[in-house]
Amino acid sequence: MRVVVDLTKCEGYAQCAFLAPEAFRMVGDEALMFDPAPPDELQEKVLRAAAACPVQALQVDMADLPTPPPTATVSADGDDRLRHEGRIVIVGASLAGLKAAEQLRAEGFTGKLTMIGDEPEEPYDRPPLSKQVQTGWAASADTTLPRRRDIAADWKLGVAATGLDLEHNFVTLADGQHVGFDRLLIATGVRARPWFVPEEAGLDGVFTIRTRADATGLRERLMAEPRRVLVIGSGFTGSEMASVCVELGIPVTVAEAGPAPLAGALGGVIGRIAADIMREHGVDLRVNTRVDSLQGEDGRLRRALLSDGTTLDVDVAVVALGGIRNVEWLQGSNLAVGMWGVACDAGCRAFDANGLVTDDVFVAGDVARQPQPMFGYQFLAMEHWGNSVTQAQVAAHNMISGKTDRWPHLEVSAFWSLQFGNNIKSVGVPVIADQIAITQGSVDKRQFVAAYGYKGRVVGAVAWNQGKWLDFYEKLIEQAAPFPPPYDMTNPPADPTPVPAEFPAMTYPGRDATVVVTGHDPSERRATLVRGRR
Repeated sequence: MRVVVDLTKCEGYAQCAFLAPEAFRMVGDEALMFDPAPPDELQEKVLRAAAACPVQALQVDMADLPTPPPTATVSADGDDRLRHEGRIVIVGASLAGLKAAEQLRAEGFTGKLTMIGDEPEEPYDRPPLSKQVQTGWAASADTTLPRRRDIAADWKLGVAATGLDLEHNFVTLADGQHVGFDRLLIATGVRARPWFVPEEAGLDGVFTIRTRADATGLRERLMAEPRRVLVIGSGFTGSEMASVCVELGIPVTVAEAGPAPLAGALGGVIGRIAADIMREHGVDLRVNTRVDSLQGEDGRLRRALLSDGTTLDVDVAVVALGGIRNVEWLQGSNLAVGMWGVACDAGCRAFDANGLVTDDVFVAGDVARQPQPMFGYQFLAMEHWGNSVTQAQVAAHNMISGKTDRWPHLEVSAFWSLQFGNNIKSVGVPVIADQIAITQGSVDKRQFVAAYGYKGRVVGAVAWNQGKWLDFYEKLIEQAAPFPPPYDMTNPPADPTPVPAEFPAMTYPGRDATVVVTGHDPSERRATLVRGRR
């Protein structure tokens, strides 16, 4: 039996922990931890817990249960051929890839479906790798995502896609195969950014955390009782790893090049709160500090030299410096790709290098960069669990639907993090904000909500152990409500005055030229992507 919880929906009502405490438990006031692979003898309890969840956040493997009937929808341009005989290829055996496949079958697609993934495993859930797996509550091998239905796919696992030919509509694989398609979904996601010095990155004890293999290796080293762990970077992954070390009783140092943890995602105001919490839990937090080098002996990590002049004796270093979008295999395809990902429209259709929308190629998940109508049509990439699910469902629907039945992806982005016993949840796009205001609760009690504003409208909110309020703020974002919110709030703070949000200066990939344009006549003018220029 396999279980996953959409923690963007979970509001901490704890019905699951009451009905199946062996599989679900609460951490702190409202954060939920779950066993992604509870034993079969708990099936009845787990199914009851899923049914009782007030927000229906629990998903349980349904492979042994009756398959629901297909959802009625409109065929693509009134032609049933694609729906019943077409070939759909999904590159990326990921959360987004699996959800798209399930949506396709749910909407009546009976043609050939091929799933391509460079890892040998079927799609698995990544968030537990830095949480439940590292604390020993689950094994990395138990994180396989539950199936909502039989997708009847031809799986090509452990073989990477290496090229895309849009003239003849086929994907080239590393083993030389050519896989043809009528529709293609790109869901290749991101990989962890490695330590920038290859020789140092190769030392035994230096880890990134993105795959099952990463998680298994790191767990083994943490169980070996290292003298000290160094976490490089204090975004969400880095902060969660620091929290894990504290829970396991392992001394931990966090080196952050910026002014505070989480500042890049939530701004300096929230970053200082996060810094205080880290230090309250005994974390040796070094802000405005870089790691100059990692040093080893006999191939094993032994120490780290920091920019503040100190040398740390460490046995384990976790590199948490963000991700790199997996787009290299698309070079030469003439799609609009780059370090920012694959550009697509609000219906998930990919753009080519000329900025023209394609009809056969779609994009979903962390690799997609999409215009957001609610945020001034800015092209944004949302690397969040819930966004991958909803974007994949929209992409799958549009792949087999007529023009008048296509959906726009208008989901309000949401994410969560569990660290130091605190449940942190956010909605919207805080990073574009220019102001922030504490609107409910108490920062001192670590129970509060902060709203983010941009040019006088609400664009985001973050809740610290107060996730039940975020549905209200999501509606404010959707309605372009004024900022600060003009309402009498429940449990108002002592000081609701807006202050600067203090985000680092943003780097926009569009500032640099990415194409050269050739031709003079409108029928001849074409754009070609530029590679390798800095």
